[in-house]
Amino acid sequence: MLHPASAHFAIALPAIAAVFGLIYLYTRTEGMSKISSRLTLFATLAMIVSSYTGYQAGPEILEYLSREGRNTMLGHRNMGLALTGAMIVITLLKVVGCRLKKFKLEAVAVVLLLAVSALGFAQGKSGGELVFNHGMPFSNHLIMDSVKETLQGVKDAENDEDLLEVYEDGLDDIITYSEDVNNFYGNAPRIVDEEEE
Repeated sequence: MLHPASAHFAIALPAIAAVFGLIYLYTRTEGMSKISSRLTLFATLAMIVSSYTGYQAGPEILEYLSREGRNTMLGHRNMGLALTGAMIVITLLKVVGCRLKKFKLEAVAVVLLLAVSALGFAQGKSGGELVFNHGMPFSNHLIMDSVKETLQGVKDAENDEDLLEVYEDGLDDIITYSEDVNNFYGNAPRIVDEEEE
């Protein structure tokens, strides 16, 4: 999954561009105007890539998330799209201001870039919470649902044969969820030594 890697660039590059934008506001030199404009453009490209990879990754993990996790992910996606749109507008303002040598236009772009940078850090925090609170492992709520179903099946079992079937079904579900998560992350299955068995 490329989104975690690309998201780091989408958080860092707008902040770096904002710092160079502030340096430009202080120095008002043409060279710093060009540097900060180019950095803003690179930050926007990083934001577009991050939004695209996130949009691609979302459906892959959606089924593994709880309802709360899904709501968090949808909010994260919407904020990412809004930040990407804002960065495109900011870049247009900054580049046009640089070309036309309009300091006020560039100043507005830098101020907006500072706001987007701050929101980008909040967006990164949201993404981290999505992974660590709702997705480690992604199948946690599915495993817990399977355990609850198994416990209910144990209570309802009328004989040892039914009881054995309930346990086998519960274990099969948990193993399947674990394999799905390992496949998702590209983890190789653990090889058990014959001595361990």
